[in-house]
Amino acid sequence: MDVTQLREQLAKYNQEHLLQFWDELSNEKKQELYTELNELNLEEVTRYFAKTQHSNTEELGKLDDRLQPIPPEIHGAVVRTDADRLKQYENEGLRLIAKGQVAVLLLAGGQGTRLGVAYPKGMYNVGLPSQKTLYQLQAERILRLENLAEQLTGERGSVPWYIMTSEHTKEPTNEFFQRYNYFGLKKENLVVFEQGMLPAFSFDGRIIMEKKNKIAKAPDGNGGLYRALRDKGILNDMEMRGIEYIHVYCVDNILVKMADPVFIGYCHSKGADCGAKVVEKAFPTEAVGVVCKVDGHYQVVEYSEITLNTAQKRNTDGRLAFSAGSICNHYLTTEFLRRVVEGPENELKHHIAKKKIPHVDTTGQLVKPETPNGIKLEKFVFDVFQFAERFVVWEVLREDEFSPLKNADGAEKDTPTTARHALYSLHQRFILAAGGRFIDESGSEIPLIPSMLNNNAIMLENNETNNNEIQKSCMSYKAPVVVEISPLVSYAGEGLEQSVQNKEFQPPVTLIAPSEKAPSTPNPNLDMPLQIHVINSSTSSAQAKY
Repeated sequence: MDVTQLREQLAKYNQEHLLQFWDELSNEKKQELYTELNELNLEEVTRYFAKTQHSNTEELGKLDDRLQPIPPEIHGAVVRTDADRLKQYENEGLRLIAKGQVAVLLLAGGQGTRLGVAYPKGMYNVGLPSQKTLYQLQAERILRLENLAEQLTGERGSVPWYIMTSEHTKEPTNEFFQRYNYFGLKKENLVVFEQGMLPAFSFDGRIIMEKKNKIAKAPDGNGGLYRALRDKGILNDMEMRGIEYIHVYCVDNILVKMADPVFIGYCHSKGADCGAKVVEKAFPTEAVGVVCKVDGHYQVVEYSEITLNTAQKRNTDGRLAFSAGSICNHYLTTEFLRRVVEGPENELKHHIAKKKIPHVDTTGQLVKPETPNGIKLEKFVFDVFQFAERFVVWEVLREDEFSPLKNADGAEKDTPTTARHALYSLHQRFILAAGGRFIDESGSEIPLIPSMLNNNAIMLENNETNNNEIQKSCMSYKAPVVVEISPLVSYAGEGLEQSVQNKEFQPPVTLIAPSEKAPSTPNPNLDMPLQIHVINSSTSSAQAKY
């Protein structure tokens, strides 16, 4: 170990403090620290820090004068597209899947800290009747999608699943899928890889020490995807398999439509090299990023970067001018990715995240700060929008496709309960659309809550009732209709008519495929016995009822 040379290198970048405990370390720990510091590209990481400080100073103002909404010709929407055209998009997406040209890429570097668990979010059980985890739900959606593509075309194409993890989540993720036999997926079609790590910095630019022999590091953000695709050989693997179109998404959305054939078909039909799926902002000040144009380039602008006046601007049709809420759900071509990773990836700026970072002080004592004491550097996955030659946006309904799981129960939003209820609502609507009915213990029909609320709004407008009466009416149906449809039975509500039409269901209800085991463990979220219906997903005919 050439410690003298290492000290000189550290001094060059004002990081001499990283060896302050050297003389106290055992030979083994000295070797660990020496190896870590030698593997660290000091010139690169300190340059990243300096650039963030410079750009942060330059961009303190609001972006209002530089913003433009998305042009209507590239802003498609489910609600503004007729049924025939939606079917064309879907069939086009399914044909690409059948040819084996589509993959899904999951951003899963985060742990479930805010959920109160110490394992990857994808392993989280949200408390459905089936007790399925997010990973299982997503795996089964892929299987169902492959079946749908085969039914349409007669060809069987696989949808490879790439999962980008971090240093902390890679091994637990691999072990989890092995334990459950990949939930029916082919082992070779699950590719788990690790994103890069960057040191954490104090506000004055000094790398933080986590231990006497270890620096504090954090994942380089979901935008670290692009470097990882290149450095880990993942893009090469995609090209070798013949993958041309990739659906990128975040793990915590319980409603995510894996490799959504409508989204894939829409983007492909437009000749897009990059696309974003969005939801309409619920209200002007909703704390979500907005997809728009800045200085002629597409990007996601955070809500804090624009003024209230701009956030409230509306078009002539009454919709918000800046309405495209980002949900971290994207379409990318491998051709576009190759162009990015071989060139402009290095131009992507790092963003600052102020954090409470545990560290050792000058005496070597561990400190767990109560307020932010440093920054982590991270890139965002959507920062590549600016490099697209043909960018498009596809707007979907929030209640159909977006319910993130971020916080433990007790928080105001994005909890296991809100995620679970969002899935119940979607599946209730699937069965109602297919001609089924829900009844309570007395045999009375249970109305769909959104319809009831719409009727109450009309009554209020016509002065037929008052707010108190509406509130009482709504409270009567506050509890959700508990209904879960296995992804192996239906991907997006398709194929249910033969099984549910003109039939009555008393919640809680679950529809499962013949290959599945019926839930057998008591579920604390259910206050009545679970009705289980076994559905043959290929013929969509009911086989049995328990």
